[in-house]
Amino acid sequence: MLLSDSVADAPLKHLHLVDSHCHLDQLDLTPYDGDIDAAIEAAREAGVGRILAMSTQPGDVAELTALARRHPIVEVAVGAHPLHPLEHEPSLEDMQALVERYEPAAIGEIGLDFIDDVPKVPKAVQLERFATMLKLSSDTELPVSVHTRGARHETLELITRHSRPEVGGVLHCFTDELSFAREAVELGFYISMSGIVTFKNAANVRELAKAIPLDRLLIETDSPWLAPVPMRGKPNEPKNVGRVAETIAEVRGISVEEVVMQTSANFYRLFSRIR
Repeated sequence: MLLSDSVADAPLKHLHLVDSHCHLDQLDLTPYDGDIDAAIEAAREAGVGRILAMSTQPGDVAELTALARRHPIVEVAVGAHPLHPLEHEPSLEDMQALVERYEPAAIGEIGLDFIDDVPKVPKAVQLERFATMLKLSSDTELPVSVHTRGARHETLELITRHSRPEVGGVLHCFTDELSFAREAVELGFYISMSGIVTFKNAANVRELAKAIPLDRLLIETDSPWLAPVPMRGKPNEPKNVGRVAETIAEVRGISVEEVVMQTSANFYRLFSRIR
């Protein structure tokens, strides 16, 4: 599926877009001569009013927090990605200390990834890590950004056991079955669409974008990965999040303004410490 010219060319800088999940410390900054500040400014000029930067390991949070202090549109999440090997598995107390020191807006990126028969991080370690991060979320009342692949049952089981619906979170870059999304929504979660929704071979994801209630949708880039059409195959960045909103508007038959306003409102409702 390709965006129509009228949609693709629609200016969005007058709106307040939100990139609810990206990795600022891993962007390809070649177009900006290595200047991360210029990449963030490019996003702001494209209408992006907030960027939630994920940690893939606890040690990332200091650098990301320093970046956020320079740029008011940047917010930070602290977590440990399920496929990121760690020399030392952080305890709940370790993570609580990081939250107290850096005051992040969310816990992420966390979750489970069992798509490979032999994952980079053993399944047992992933399960323990995810449980710890969900307990952290519950204790600190910070919502989570969850990566889940090939682990539907385990994801829902641990969320049910350790997460609080009033705190909740989001299943990011969601491409799974609608029934999974419905169960997550019942547990207080939102569902986030990435650039995958624009891919020609992702009709199932566009069906999800149509079926999930608009008041439970978020949008993201997951940059530097998953650049939307027509940038597919190139490094992604937060300024491209508008393409996700445009495609959702097109498949739902509503205005892009409505999609942006609702997904941004959803973001601030979920991540309530962000103002």
